[in-house]
Amino acid sequence: MQRFRKICSFVLFFFILFVNGNSFSEVVKKVEIKGNVRISQETIIVFGDISVGKDYTISDVNSLIKKLYDTSFFSDISVSIKNNTLNIVLKENPIIKSITFDGEKAKKYIEKIRELLSLTENGPFVENYIKKDINLIKEFYRSLGFYFVKIDAEIATLEKNKINIQYIIDKGKKAKITRIYFLGDKKIREKKLRDVITSQEAQFWKFISRNVYLSKERIELDKRLLKNYYRNKGYYEVDVKSTNVEYSEGEGFVLTYNINAGKRYKFNKIFANISETLDKDAFLSLEGKFSKLAGEYYSQRKLKSVLDEIDKLSEQKELQFINHNVEETLDDTGVEVKINIFEGEKVIIERINITGNSVTNDSVIRGALIVDEGDPFSTLLVNKSINEIKSRNIFGKVEYEVSPGSVEDLKVINISVEEKATGEIMAGAGVGTDGTSFMFSVKENNWLGRGVKLETSLNLSEEKVKGSILVENPNYNYSGNAAFASLDVSSTDRSNSSGFKSSKTGFELGTSFEQYEKFYVSPNIEIAFEDIEVDDTASTAVKNMEGNFFNADLGYSLVKDNRNQKFKPTKGNRIVFLQQIPIVQDSSSLLNGFDLTSYHDFSDDLIGAFKFHSRAINGIDGDVRLTERLYLPRSRLRGFNTYKVGPKDGDDYIGGNYTTAIGFEAQMPNLLPESYRTDFSFFLDTANIWGVDYTAIDETNTIRSSVGLSANIFTTIGPLSFTMAQDLSKANNDETETFNFRLGTSF
Repeated sequence: MQRFRKICSFVLFFFILFVNGNSFSEVVKKVEIKGNVRISQETIIVFGDISVGKDYTISDVNSLIKKLYDTSFFSDISVSIKNNTLNIVLKENPIIKSITFDGEKAKKYIEKIRELLSLTENGPFVENYIKKDINLIKEFYRSLGFYFVKIDAEIATLEKNKINIQYIIDKGKKAKITRIYFLGDKKIREKKLRDVITSQEAQFWKFISRNVYLSKERIELDKRLLKNYYRNKGYYEVDVKSTNVEYSEGEGFVLTYNINAGKRYKFNKIFANISETLDKDAFLSLEGKFSKLAGEYYSQRKLKSVLDEIDKLSEQKELQFINHNVEETLDDTGVEVKINIFEGEKVIIERINITGNSVTNDSVIRGALIVDEGDPFSTLLVNKSINEIKSRNIFGKVEYEVSPGSVEDLKVINISVEEKATGEIMAGAGVGTDGTSFMFSVKENNWLGRGVKLETSLNLSEEKVKGSILVENPNYNYSGNAAFASLDVSSTDRSNSSGFKSSKTGFELGTSFEQYEKFYVSPNIEIAFEDIEVDDTASTAVKNMEGNFFNADLGYSLVKDNRNQKFKPTKGNRIVFLQQIPIVQDSSSLLNGFDLTSYHDFSDDLIGAFKFHSRAINGIDGDVRLTERLYLPRSRLRGFNTYKVGPKDGDDYIGGNYTTAIGFEAQMPNLLPESYRTDFSFFLDTANIWGVDYTAIDETNTIRSSVGLSANIFTTIGPLSFTMAQDLSKANNDETETFNFRLGTSF
């Protein structure tokens, strides 16, 4: 009973305190502040939202204290009201004079760490933030693979209530991944799964790779990559259940991905549900894509290609404000896909804001945009614009977001860019069966902040020395067209193979633009001066080529490029037609050329490639100049010496007027595990080179052919490429080359 009375007394006491506290109020007529040294009274009044003449309650006092603490300027605050006077007693936090790091010398890492910290130099010191900042630094180093990092903080007290902070960093050894396992109902070979993820097992040849070190962010990325890969293979319900990380002392980390692939599904049915307000005839071509996909294994990538096609049709038919969404239904028979196509919200671009470009002119970025202020908003065109900006190769990061405009039907596009170092200095060397070569180049991709490319280079080989200067503007005069100018100076010595030497100075001016989607036109004009010296032992016909020559040529190329990607394409084709027409020439000739390259992905492990190459050059007012005659490039006829195939005049190979080459390749990018970074190709090459302007030559019109294996190996030293080929047919004069390799590097 006595205990019950005590409890009741406590409850009554706190009730009275609560009532009195909330009922208390007093009008503040005066404010007195003590303890502030750096922070002025006026600033404190503003931060605390203090008003003279206001009737203050206990709640108002508590709110005032909270507001002052939120500034982080004060470590202790006391507030009271007496005789209509608001009394504030403060203790200011120290000011941080400097923040230093012991154990880290890399400036780029120190800068990134400073961006992460809550505490900053010349800012107030809040003791609670130290622990928070230590954890932020630890997470940063763990993302770099330093999983055993230790961080301590030392605080030195200075005069005038200032301090210095020094973080003591012991990074420890990097946490290497020694083994990667895939468990569960994975249904796909581990070798292929290793290619999908970014994490890699540590091997001695991967000493410069960051992917061999443990990273939480990379593991999460791997899980997403695995899930996307499986869904693109038809495993609709795939579940990457968990990822286990185990550490073995002296060994490193073992990384295990647990996968349940589930059942493999096909597209059961795919169809479009087109709104009645739209012209259904505009989307008739989709039926062909739908019928092609029906019965194929489900793939998010294939479905996205259909959605991209809808966007393209909308653009081509000038159908504005077209939206679409996808409804998927899964049952035992497969996945039914319904694509709803409808007229969406009519939105106009009110404004385009660009941030982050401190060096690059705004005009460079705006000139790459396909959309403009006042245009209808189109996600497709905005994404194309962003990709166009990225293609300029002057920004490390390009991102955008869409925010509401001043009214409901207006949108604002905010584009943020992150500029990167655009200057490059490169040097390289190569050694192969055809001799040694050296190169040096200096390049600037954003000259004067105008997105202009400026490059100078020097190439040296056993037969040729060449220096070049190139200036290229990808958006000349904001026309959307590229323009370039180049100056080349070269000296060639082919005395051993063809009996002549030449020196040439050439100037070229040209442009390039996309006439239609993926169809490019590139006209150019070239002016050149050339001096040819012929050996005394050369034939009479070859000696007739000696002298000084001037030529001005008009050239152009037409390119249709439907490849899925420029680097290591797996499907699509690229078609090129080119022509070079003489305007003024001491020995006039007309050049025509045609190239076709087609790719087909039979599987992830087999890419088929068909290549066709043809050139024809004809003299207009005489023989084709010796240096302009055609040769078969080594890439078109492997197993043969480039300049020692085709017509001969005595002991000199003089080239031909016509060349044709057909090649078949079976590319196997996954023949070896990913860790070997090796691309293999089996090939069959057939080609011919024939025809000259005079008859006193040794010419055998023979089809040349070869079969073999080529490989590109990306070593730590540099790229190594080699070819092993066996000729199947050749002319008597041809020189063959069973093995060819080239090793080079850049630094």
